This record gives sequence, structure tokens and C-alpha cells, in this order.
Amino acid sequence: MTEWTVVTVLIALAGLFVTVAKPVLSLNNTITRLSENVERLEAQLTALSTHNTDVHRRLWERSDVHARRLEDHETRLTMLENK
Repeated sequence: MTEWTVVTVLIALAGLFVTVAKPVLSLNNTITRLSENVERLEAQLTALSTHNTDVHRRLWERSDVHARRLEDHETRLTMLENK
């Protein structure tokens, strides 16, 4: 083997390394960004779920108040009709 063959092989290996390393690094960066986004979305989903539970609880409480008021009105109307 001549020294030019060795140099050519080394250059080819370096080119192969660069060709493989660039997409791997890009993929690694993309996976890192996606992981961060998933964690952020999980936190937002948890907050939304907590808020949603609170809103539903308040709606049901409000519904119970309205139901009691309707019952009171029905009682009053029945009393007025019986007079």
C-alpha cells in the first residue's frame, strides 16, 4: 500500500464519520426538543385537568342552588293554587 492509498482511506473514513455524525446529532437535538415539549404539555394538561375539575364542581354547586330555588317556587305555586 502506498501512502496515498492510506491518505485516501483516512479521508474516506473521515467523510463517512461526518456523514453519519451530522444526522445523529440532529436527531439527538430533535429528540431533546420533543422531550421538553412533551414535559411542558404534560404540565399544561395536569393544570387544565385541575382547572376543569374545579369548574365542574362550581357548575354542579350552582345547579344545585338553582334546583332548590325551583323547588321553592313550585312549593309556592302549589300553595297559591290551593288557596
